[in-house]
Amino acid sequence: MTSSSKRIYVAGHRGMVGSAIVRHLQAAGETDIVTRTHAELDLTNQAAVREFFQTQGITDVYLAAAKVGGIHANNTYPAEFIYDNLMMEANVIHQAFSAGVKKLVFLGSSCIYPRMAPQPMTEDALLTGTLEPTNEPYAIAKIAGIKLTESYNRQYGASHGIDYRSVMPTNLYGPGDNYHPENSHVLPALIRRFHEAKLAGTPTVTIWGTGTPKREFLYVDDMAAATVHVMDLAPEIYRAHTQPMQSHINVGCGDDISILDVAKLVAETVGYTGEIVTDPTKPDGTPRKLMDVSRLGKLGWRAQVSLRDGLKLAYQDFLTNHAQLRTT
Repeated sequence: MTSSSKRIYVAGHRGMVGSAIVRHLQAAGETDIVTRTHAELDLTNQAAVREFFQTQGITDVYLAAAKVGGIHANNTYPAEFIYDNLMMEANVIHQAFSAGVKKLVFLGSSCIYPRMAPQPMTEDALLTGTLEPTNEPYAIAKIAGIKLTESYNRQYGASHGIDYRSVMPTNLYGPGDNYHPENSHVLPALIRRFHEAKLAGTPTVTIWGTGTPKREFLYVDDMAAATVHVMDLAPEIYRAHTQPMQSHINVGCGDDISILDVAKLVAETVGYTGEIVTDPTKPDGTPRKLMDVSRLGKLGWRAQVSLRDGLKLAYQDFLTNHAQLRTT
């Protein structure tokens, strides 16, 4: 299929990942990119999603739409996290299939893996242990999305020529991130806290836990590039590195860093010169979450943006746009 014959729907184009995918596609010369805001198309509404796919002639789908948040949000709104995500992915995947869409990529999350999965986490670790309790509803919804793509491929791949794929990103950051003081993830939360501490002249900044847990971070434009790379892989190449019952692919940089060290790096990036204090009375969470990205490496893709460079880009975006972002 030539580029001119593609009609690409990016679900969740206003989110951090979806907007990065749109940027990447536009840079690659794609001109027929379809987007809808939540007000224009509620992806939890089955009839509305059916109408959309039946009338738009979509050929490719990037399913980046999701209800997302940090530990606080997941703990506070578990019903919304499981319901909204299940409905969105079920409606989009099924209605895309019903409308004859042949190519689709579903974006999951590293939280699909067991809390104490062996490190680094391989794709084979899925469904081998207990999930992290604080985000279990979200993780279960994402696992369901993986199994939806696999099930439609198994039942309809040969007869209908569909090829639906799944990618599992590690912790993402970058332009378009959520800087909400309670509902954001660790990196945007640190960027905001150190920025505000610098402005206020606060002598110390306290981070939760011991600072020893290690996390992996991937710049969002790298994630977009990897997602498009996976979408564009020839079927025989993709299948050679996956399995029918285990077809998802991890996306990460392959390196991790302690929370304390990343806090120091954020402070340096922001220009905060005060003291960083740990609070061991607060929970640490999972000791380590590192993705095994060897499968993706064999498929010809590796991360390009270092954490130090990515943080500079993220902070510049924060300075430019944080007044318009969800910061309150």
